[in-house]
Amino acid sequence: MSDTTATPNWYPDPFGRHELRWYDGAVWTDHVSSGGRQSIDTPGGPGAVTTVARPTERIQRDVQRAGAAGFASGGGTILTEPVLVVNQKAKLVEVNSEYAVFDQHGNQLGAVRQVGQSAGKKVARALFKVDALMTHHLQIVDAAGSVVLSLTKPRAFVRPQMVVSDPMGTEIGAIVTQLRLGKAKFKLMVGEHQVGELNAENFRAWNFGIFDASGAEVARITKTWEGMAKAMFTTADNYVVQVHRPLEEPLRSMVVASAVAVDQILKQTQS
Repeated sequence: MSDTTATPNWYPDPFGRHELRWYDGAVWTDHVSSGGRQSIDTPGGPGAVTTVARPTERIQRDVQRAGAAGFASGGGTILTEPVLVVNQKAKLVEVNSEYAVFDQHGNQLGAVRQVGQSAGKKVARALFKVDALMTHHLQIVDAAGSVVLSLTKPRAFVRPQMVVSDPMGTEIGAIVTQLRLGKAKFKLMVGEHQVGELNAENFRAWNFGIFDASGAEVARITKTWEGMAKAMFTTADNYVVQVHRPLEEPLRSMVVASAVAVDQILKQTQS
């Protein structure tokens, strides 16, 4: 972060250990905050980047299954590649959500990491099904660990949502669950304006079409099958995100955040 572009304030912790860290206008300080509680933690070290042992051929198989093979390569970043493969780290019990993000060729572009969890919160998540009653903070980061987007899922009983913010912590918009009796649907909201929506293609809510405000499909999310053993005994979910054409902001960021938002909201609603 440059002192010519940022004023002193709380920003998403670039080291991935807390929700927020104080930037004094010149350097990152040791003042941090998670869950509204401030503490001290020395800055330094590279931001943690989740890795998933995912062979290239499996990633390319996922792309083919999703019908996304053959897309031209993009700019080599999470916000510029037309195809993203989001692989969740397999765990028997999930107390810390982690995903790796690849391009269609198997190159890891970055990751999604959960930040700011206390030891008590992790214990509660391991012992009880309370995820929907908790606020969760995640960061989408690039391969160097720098924050690309910040995601916050507030506790919710009726209409779960995921708030999407930029690297400085400024809110971009929210992915909001629509009240429904049938297939899962989400609104893409920027302020008071709806800029798009996600519509599940089936009642299992595995695959979604993403539409802009005019109703044109601009992207798709396809969940890929990992086999019976992994599905039964771990929490791992894998998604392929296809962006049909270059999108302007804020819609592009909302689309990129959608796969993680859908996974988090639906999983916690069902827990």
